[in-house]
Amino acid sequence: MKVYGLKTCDTCRAAVKALTGQGAVLIDIRETPLDVATRARFLAEFGDALVNRRSTTWKGLSDAERADAPEPLLAAHPALMKRPVIDADGALYLGWDAGVRAALGV
Repeated sequence: MKVYGLKTCDTCRAAVKALTGQGAVLIDIRETPLDVATRARFLAEFGDALVNRRSTTWKGLSDAERADAPEPLLAAHPALMKRPVIDADGALYLGWDAGVRAALGV
């Protein structure tokens, strides 16, 4: 199981801690940026919901940058991705809410 996020993100750390028994591994998207295929897969699954419009990174963007499509935004600013994205045997989950925890048996 792969958890894509940031090692400094409290939610990502909580997800990895809860999923350690299931072999969860955190992939820090700043240290290891998403490749084009993985980013495309995430965008196909979640669409615009993958962009965290409440983040400090988003707030620091210009209006022109905010108007850009999600793919180039996430390529240029990995921290804009809503976190975590969890890949559990090919099934993708976004966030760490009660629904995701229940789906993963936590």
